[in-house]
Amino acid sequence: MKIGILLETKEHEKAWNAFRFANTALGKGNDVKVFLMGEAVEIEDIKDDKFDVVDMMNQYTEAKGEILACGTCIMSRHLEDKTHCPISTMVDCVEMVEWSDKTVTF
Repeated sequence: MKIGILLETKEHEKAWNAFRFANTALGKGNDVKVFLMGEAVEIEDIKDDKFDVVDMMNQYTEAKGEILACGTCIMSRHLEDKTHCPISTMVDCVEMVEWSDKTVTF
């Protein structure tokens, strides 16, 4: 199955759970793409001992999971030089939804 995940929050536990879900889906043999939108483009800066979002995200990318990030959201926060996520467009987001068999939003 192809699973698209829209992440729209930088709330530690929710972002952590989104990537736990993504990692679990990959582990079950699904194709997964994550699109970061709004404040979610700031998740690389989350520091939390209990909900280690960066570690979950790194596990996801190491497992060949794809992350896309809203370019408008990144630029409005002046994060162009601070992110490892590829800058994407709303067209990329729509194409991810079209590609997906199921889409989940966190």
